[in-house]
Amino acid sequence: MSRLDAFLSQYDLSSREGIVLMCLAEALLRIPDDETADRLIADKLADADFKRHLGASESLFVNAATWGLMLTGKIVSPAASAPKGLADTFDDTLARLGEPVIRAALKHAMAIMGQQFVMGQTMAEALARAEEDDARRYRYSFDMLGEAALTADDARRYLDAYSQAIAAVGRAGPHLTDPSVSVKLSALCPRFEYGQAARAIAELSDKLGQLALEAQVAGIALTVDAEEADRLELTLAVFRNVRQHAELADWSGFGIAVQAYQKRARPVIAWLEALARETKTTIPVRLVKGAY
Repeated sequence: MSRLDAFLSQYDLSSREGIVLMCLAEALLRIPDDETADRLIADKLADADFKRHLGASESLFVNAATWGLMLTGKIVSPAASAPKGLADTFDDTLARLGEPVIRAALKHAMAIMGQQFVMGQTMAEALARAEEDDARRYRYSFDMLGEAALTADDARRYLDAYSQAIAAVGRAGPHLTDPSVSVKLSALCPRFEYGQAARAIAELSDKLGQLALEAQVAGIALTVDAEEADRLELTLAVFRNVRQHAELADWSGFGIAVQAYQKRARPVIAWLEALARETKTTIPVRLVKGAY
């Protein structure tokens, strides 16, 4: 088990401390000013009970990190009252002098944690990391993170970006195990909504079909990513149209992400099973937690 794996195992999301660290990992790098970052650190770490994790892991790295988090919590804890003497004043000064160091260290640590979930800011950077010797034992789905298309120009730009990503991952295919690219339908159509259902389904079926054919030629998988809950039926309609495409009949690399926390998850799985039987293909399913 890697050091980070051991750390995440000790501080998983079933513990309050794990939730605190995940909140910091997500929020700290987005805060532009130091004062707000210091207040966030103080708010999140001061009340967390890291002491109960001390010595609970077999990893020396994790136990050392726990000591550091305990110390950080002590330093950033807001004082219960104003300093009453010289010793208190010295301690308060030391704490305030330590905050910039703690802030820098935590930002660096959160960046390292973030790199375990976001492979890179560009496809080239992500592929370079995925092709490292230690990373080749994993399977990767390259999700292009971004916002929904607001205009037709946005949609064309995202379509080109997906095409380029498919080609790049295809070229790297021999160095990776069953790689795939994930596609957000909301990035490909600015009117991906029920009020424009007919237009959205037709437009997205064409664009997604094009990307699926490119992925088939490139020898990689293509996954339709999850969207907001109210777009599920539109997503399934587009997925069915592409899955039934005659040129993709013998290809089993076309999959979909299913939000397992939704009450509709089981019916969706049953629907996909029926579609797989109808088209005589295998449909890869990636279960994800969220129900947006």
